[in-house]
Amino acid sequence: MTEAHRQLILLAMPSIHAGAWRYPGAQPGFQASFEHMKWFAQTLEQGCFDGLFLPDSLALRAAPLVSLVRSHSVATLDPLTLLPALAAATRHLGLIGTASTTYNEPYMLARRLASLDLISAGRCGWNLVTSSNPNEAANFGEAEHMAHADRYQRAREFCDVMNGLWESWDEDAFCRDAERGVYFDPHKMHVLDHQGACFLVRGPLNVPRPVQGRPVIVQAGASEAGRQIAAETAEVVFTYQTDLASAQAFYADLQARARQAKRAAGVKVIPAVFVVLGNTLAQAQAKRQRLDELVDDQSSLATLSIALGHDITDCDSNGPLPPMPASNASKSGRDRLVALAQREQLSILALARRACGYQGLEMVGTPSMVADQMQVWLDNGAADGFNVMFSHLPGGVTEFVEQVVPELQRRTLLRTAYSGATLREHLGLQVPQPGYSRRTVG
Repeated sequence: MTEAHRQLILLAMPSIHAGAWRYPGAQPGFQASFEHMKWFAQTLEQGCFDGLFLPDSLALRAAPLVSLVRSHSVATLDPLTLLPALAAATRHLGLIGTASTTYNEPYMLARRLASLDLISAGRCGWNLVTSSNPNEAANFGEAEHMAHADRYQRAREFCDVMNGLWESWDEDAFCRDAERGVYFDPHKMHVLDHQGACFLVRGPLNVPRPVQGRPVIVQAGASEAGRQIAAETAEVVFTYQTDLASAQAFYADLQARARQAKRAAGVKVIPAVFVVLGNTLAQAQAKRQRLDELVDDQSSLATLSIALGHDITDCDSNGPLPPMPASNASKSGRDRLVALAQREQLSILALARRACGYQGLEMVGTPSMVADQMQVWLDNGAADGFNVMFSHLPGGVTEFVEQVVPELQRRTLLRTAYSGATLREHLGLQVPQPGYSRRTVG
């Protein structure tokens, strides 16, 4: 396949737009319903998507109750409980779950993800996050959220431990020879015996080797620390660039960092995109405006305060954003919002509405217009594909699969049928070769 005909990677996630659950025809409790999420996964599979991505948080947002009561994000299902059930309801779709390195332990998480990879016959992915919600600390016996730099130090070691544990067994370690009474070859079992700054983990993992060697590792780092850990550990990187030039710069930077980290294959860069479809551009724009009108202003201001790491609810909402010094919140998220406010000269309230609705990359228009934009990003070194969010559920995903997918397939930008079995095969990723420090027990 030539570069001009390189195909898109398509992932999808439930909509995070704060007005989506109120949109006419939407199912308000969609993300908390197994039957709805099963339908969602099966519909994505009909559209030949590479995978379903499930975000997660381990606490309610740090927001006033008046804001929380208007938010559909307060009730979702645990990804690592939901995804094994979806594995049984699908055959091809990749299954990517979010799990925090700050509030998990590597042995337990390695075990659960290896199990998901085996249950799904090689379709598991792990979205590595360090947690940006400070409320999570209180749910795990901590007085305050771990400092940003410390979270990333822990995450880096966490990932090394996970990779080592997934190499506990050679592919053919379990001979299960009933006649000789030998269940496994001890020479093909490997004890990690990790002793680091953050973790002491002996191993081995008491789950067989994952089908893919290890689950696909996904990361969404955009800060300096986030980009570096992504370049060193991730195989797929989510990003939130909103224009072609910045996306091209991010893409080039990530690939250069990956090469410097001696990862010759590089990484797949997948921007998040909010898609709003209409039969005409005007119709799609009207739908986008209606979504924003369904967002509550108090909720918006509370959401903006969380994203910035500073309470701005007492500021003049019609005035400009005051200086925003660094905090323990997401650095890249704060920087994006500050830049957006400055670039478009937005008031605090206008910025809040964008932040609570959706302030990232959006493609609003007809199916052919959306396909045009995706092709431009793919062909010009800005993306390997997209993590698609839909205007509302279930209608938005149905529109995309019935209207945009055929247009992408007509342009040979998307498969018409699955040719591989595992998530790695869908994404064009190789099975990793063993290489982590370990000793063999005879």
